[in-house]
Amino acid sequence: MPGTLPATTHVAIIGAGPTGLALAVTLAGAGIDFVLLDRQAEGANTSRAAVVHARTLEVLDEIDPTGSLSAELVGRGIPVTRFRMRDGARPLATITFDDLPTAHAYALMVPQDRTEAVLLERLRALGGEVHRPYEVTGVHQDEDGAGVTLTTATGETLRAAYAVGADGMHSTVREAAGIGFTGSAYGESFVLADVVMDWAPGPREVSLVFAAAGVTVVAPLPGEASAAAGTPGAGRYRVVATVSDAPAEPDLAFVQALLDARAPGQATVTGLVWSSRFRIHHRVADRYRSGRLLLAGDAAHVHSPAGGQGMNTGIQDGHALGRALARTLASGNPGDLDAYGATRRPVALRVVALTDRMTRVAHLRNPALRAVRNILLPLFARVPALRKRLATELAELNYR
Repeated sequence: MPGTLPATTHVAIIGAGPTGLALAVTLAGAGIDFVLLDRQAEGANTSRAAVVHARTLEVLDEIDPTGSLSAELVGRGIPVTRFRMRDGARPLATITFDDLPTAHAYALMVPQDRTEAVLLERLRALGGEVHRPYEVTGVHQDEDGAGVTLTTATGETLRAAYAVGADGMHSTVREAAGIGFTGSAYGESFVLADVVMDWAPGPREVSLVFAAAGVTVVAPLPGEASAAAGTPGAGRYRVVATVSDAPAEPDLAFVQALLDARAPGQATVTGLVWSSRFRIHHRVADRYRSGRLLLAGDAAHVHSPAGGQGMNTGIQDGHALGRALARTLASGNPGDLDAYGATRRPVALRVVALTDRMTRVAHLRNPALRAVRNILLPLFARVPALRKRLATELAELNYR
């Protein structure tokens, strides 16, 4: 792990999550000098985001045309081809991915720490590294537009031609750039838990469960529990649910009670691996660039986890921005950086709109509206073109 920051670099990247790592790997592959900083002393060791969609796997193939990068990640996850909407235990609509026009016709269930580990291994193979722990507290763009100076909490400075904020919803770079973050917060909190349980629908689908109390997503995760399971539905699962007032660290009894209320008779939770509570916003940055300051990932967009698209959109941002920066530094023409924002911001707006609609449809409390929804969704699912359209949107293949 590097201990001392260099004095200068072409691109300073603040935030070494999946977005920052994807950007760094892209720059390293193009031979561009960069410094990747993160305020944490070590990388993520919890799962957080848990799905990698088809378009993101295609992007990994663009980063590494040999296919070894995506193959390594697939080897650490569980490919799932079915996304099913349910009202409690009752199936309403099924969306399948296995006929999509891609080499990765599935959703890959894999914890975020494994995704980050695969990207970090690729970065190190290319000679790159993450500088930790460095908290960036100051970002100053020269008045004449010549460059950017970063200042850390411990007093170090770093000069860069460009600085990228991949530093999350409370981005220091976005605030320094004076870029607005338009949107609002959901009223409910979200519970996230990785559990070992017997789940009646089994590990071959991602379930989106509707209930008057809130939306719940249940998805299989790789792990020893899944491999050693003796019954068809037993294994390790991710549970994400909206809750009006959740404890900071939900325990096993809380998760069991939540599933009993929303999917009666479907779940027996036997172990709690990790849990958390968080608040979710739906926001998009007003622009992705201010001079030599740029945004990517959660610094540029945040939204409901209903479609599992947040990390995916961020990784795709990182790769697109890396290519744009490489072209700009080679030509001296910043037009590619404007094109980056013009291309990626509409994608974020579309993702935010889709996930917000999914969350609100799933969270209907009015009995009459829920009844209408439960009639219309099965009808919708019988139309092949509509099923494929939603599958393509979830897989993010429309954003190529």
